[in-house]
Amino acid sequence: MNITYNEQNRIFKLDTAKTSYCIGIVDEENFIGHVYYGRKLADDNLVYLMRTEEAPFVPSKNNRDRTSFLDAFPMEYTGNGLGDYREGTLSVKTKNGHTAVSLSYVSHRIYDGKPVLEGLPATFGTEAECKTLELLCEDSVLQLQVVLLYTVFNDTDVITRSVKIVNQGKDALYLTRVLSACIDMDNDDYEMITMHGSWARERAIQVRPIMKGKQGVSSVRGESSHQEHPFMAWKKSTTTQESGEIYGMHFIYSGNFMAQIELTQFDSMRALIGIHPENFCWKLESGESFQAPEAVCVYSAEGIGGMTRTLHNLYRKHLIRGEYKDKKRPILINNWEATYFEFNTQKLLDIARQASRLGIEMLVMDDGWFGCRDDDNTSLGDWKVNEKKIDGGLKYLVEEVNKLGMKFGIWFEPEMISPDSDLYREHPDWAIAVPGRTGSLARNQYVLDLTRKEVRDHIFDMVASVLHSANIEYVKWDMNRQLSDLGSCGLPADRQGELFHRQVLAVYELQDRLTKEFPHLLLENCSGGGARFDPGMLYYSPQIWCSDDADAIERLSIQEGTAMIYPLSTMGAHVADCPNHTVGRVTPFETRGYVALAGTFGYELDVTKIPEADRNMIPEQVAMYHKYNDLVREGDYYRIASYRENHFYDCYEVVSQDKKEALVTYIQVLNRPNYHSRRIRIPGLAPDQMYVIENAADWPEIRQTKYSGEALQYAGINVPALWGDFKGRLMHLVQV
Repeated sequence: MNITYNEQNRIFKLDTAKTSYCIGIVDEENFIGHVYYGRKLADDNLVYLMRTEEAPFVPSKNNRDRTSFLDAFPMEYTGNGLGDYREGTLSVKTKNGHTAVSLSYVSHRIYDGKPVLEGLPATFGTEAECKTLELLCEDSVLQLQVVLLYTVFNDTDVITRSVKIVNQGKDALYLTRVLSACIDMDNDDYEMITMHGSWARERAIQVRPIMKGKQGVSSVRGESSHQEHPFMAWKKSTTTQESGEIYGMHFIYSGNFMAQIELTQFDSMRALIGIHPENFCWKLESGESFQAPEAVCVYSAEGIGGMTRTLHNLYRKHLIRGEYKDKKRPILINNWEATYFEFNTQKLLDIARQASRLGIEMLVMDDGWFGCRDDDNTSLGDWKVNEKKIDGGLKYLVEEVNKLGMKFGIWFEPEMISPDSDLYREHPDWAIAVPGRTGSLARNQYVLDLTRKEVRDHIFDMVASVLHSANIEYVKWDMNRQLSDLGSCGLPADRQGELFHRQVLAVYELQDRLTKEFPHLLLENCSGGGARFDPGMLYYSPQIWCSDDADAIERLSIQEGTAMIYPLSTMGAHVADCPNHTVGRVTPFETRGYVALAGTFGYELDVTKIPEADRNMIPEQVAMYHKYNDLVREGDYYRIASYRENHFYDCYEVVSQDKKEALVTYIQVLNRPNYHSRRIRIPGLAPDQMYVIENAADWPEIRQTKYSGEALQYAGINVPALWGDFKGRLMHLVQV
């Protein structure tokens, strides 16, 4: 890694191991231009790429066509209202109602290490691991200072970016748009990759041509959402999993966002990512600053898989924190689909006793243990144990579970309040609401106004009191509705536009307090399943519940999309009951185990009621998890085949970083008449080394068991058809 500045050419060059990113300063007005992003270059004499010697020329040479210049120049970070008619990154409103912004380079600073973004999740690294460029820019008319932050890492090919806005004038300004990153570049027949979904079908990959105009994804729901995801990529049409060029942008944020590509009249592209400007207006008083969240930019010349492994490495090494950062997670059993609200101490202990005998390591008590919570219509906010249900009290229950050699975990939904709750009756003004309007309920609950310190403190104290009362080692933090009815009794009229962002900052503050108060706690985030599965949440919890749909076949597409950008260690994945509670499908217990192995692994069922044959398989699955989890958690991920694309089978692989072993998961969704086996190619191995199928007994149809890495990658291996639908197997390859 390195960052250099060529004073003669006025070019900044940021290098990672395999990529270069170049920024140029041009003309007397010090416009900041994007020069290049791609394969690593030795040369930084690239000013010509900005086309400043072509019409319409820079303003010092041709000010009569200033708007033409501004509307075509490849901006590194854009202004507003002065002639660049493309989507912009920064917009303000002055006390006079003016909205124009123009940025000029002033100075820069290059240093080892990386600054902390106050109040926000962000990647981190030591002075030996990363290097940072600060570009100081200003609008002298507004007396507005803008600091563009760029960081490169020595062990992963990403550029992280963020923006800090400082009001140095005497009057307040209103920020109406502050995005975090912009990349202007020529189109080269690119296709766009985004991820879409809904509840129980999150992060479905969508690929489409980039057309003239604006296209992208966004959320204005107060969270990153089931429906869209704060990520986009663009690739050559010829790019595959393991070859070709791809660019990606990912947003480390858990609230409203936009990620957009605009293809312009000149066939150039502008890619933007940041906080969604809808309903955003931040009052910036004189001397105050605003810190935008961090964006991750990635380029790979080694296909989609190259981008995937780059992001996995970044998040494992430089985003996830805490005791479980590099640690195997306990195998848990959650009682939600086992009992829903119908449980008591005895029922939970019955599940725990059976689970402990089978090797399961943690019992998680889900929704229904507090207040008068016998259904989802009441008691959110009343975080006190219902001792009519948890007879003997929480401490007794936890101690009995601990005596079985198991850990204990518990579910909370701290951001919510039920209208039928003691808390709401005492503090109705603590719910987000618009005065005079009938509140919009979702799941019969409102959202607490966490922007108010007294609300945050009250909720934290209640949650912390429960956690201090017993040996609780895991928390599932849920959020089951999105935001609406934007109004806060704690904010003045001219700051109501800050509510969305302040709410996200408040959630970050609460989770930061929680993990500091309980440093050994395993925190798993959840939002109706996967509605807040984003990099911001990973900064506080090393794993996130991937989706409320735990059906093994549905999970193939959900986990494929998730694993394209997130490490497998982050994906909450369980073996669920059958018929599946979401779709009613019946799949073999064995297959459900294979699919859940590509995640944190656990159980979502009543272990006392499942068929005996399934129950007897649990010790085998527990042993499978312990045998392979280090490889799954730490290895390099390769996508071999996609059920989403071929509609018949799914296949993915994890390779140890030293190339000494690999685990291939093969799921045959639908069988069909076929005259021969299916051939798959297995990438990522050392081409000059020999490998054996370590679990050859599981593949009696395969006669040859020794292969070269080169043959496996380029020629492949023949996989026999499995009898029936929804069948799966693992192939463990070990170097000899």
